[in-house]
Amino acid sequence: MLKTNDGTMYFFVDEAGDPIFYNKYGKNIVGNEGCSKVLLLGFIRTENPQAIRQPLLDLREEILNDKYLAKIPSVNKSLVAFHAKDDCPEVREKVFKAIIKLDFKAEFVVARKLEDVFNTRHHRKESIFYNDLFSKLFENNLHRTSKNIIYYAVRGSKDRQAPIRDAVQSAILAFEGKWKTKISSEVQIYPQSPSGEVCLQVADYMNWAVQRAFIKGEECYLKFIEDKISFLVDIYDFDKYPKNFYSKSNKFDFKKISPL
Repeated sequence: MLKTNDGTMYFFVDEAGDPIFYNKYGKNIVGNEGCSKVLLLGFIRTENPQAIRQPLLDLREEILNDKYLAKIPSVNKSLVAFHAKDDCPEVREKVFKAIIKLDFKAEFVVARKLEDVFNTRHHRKESIFYNDLFSKLFENNLHRTSKNIIYYAVRGSKDRQAPIRDAVQSAILAFEGKWKTKISSEVQIYPQSPSGEVCLQVADYMNWAVQRAFIKGEECYLKFIEDKISFLVDIYDFDKYPKNFYSKSNKFDFKKISPL
């Protein structure tokens, strides 16, 4: 587990849900319309991002030339960037079928938005909550290769590069403390828009499939892409601990989790 291999690993990180707990009046609104019950962070990792980008670019060209799909208004947005929540079912099916043929693995941290955890562990600060999950997502990954390049999705003008760099450093320190060793790997971090990086669109689709399983109990999408998932933790499902860590040896099933 502690071996570091020469080479470069690329990580493409996106989120689903939000870190919000309270409205402007201090009222807990978790689960209300517009405020998610969970915050989910996930990445896809690969040694060859171009092998992911090109098939998705080819798919976009196929959709552009599809006379049937051209009649669907949302397809114009899909041609800019695939986004699972907004893509029409016909496009979504094509993207999922393309994804399962690509060479990558995915990992996820799902955090139930528990008020007592937020207040005590995260001191009622959304930034601490978010960055704590980011740190946990990478805790056991940055020692594997000598160079790690992390792209994380940003939308609008929000730039989180400095706090995310702190979160990555926290992940390194947590790993070093756990294993009593030093990580010498190089880490580079870059913000990127999903429209500018196709691999982030794949991460969006993977996150959406996991989120639908947790929030809606719809496992069909997750089951379709489950071979791509190497690790998923429902981190605050304390009733199921230590069985809240899902992998190939303990595959995720909606029936295994505590109700949200």
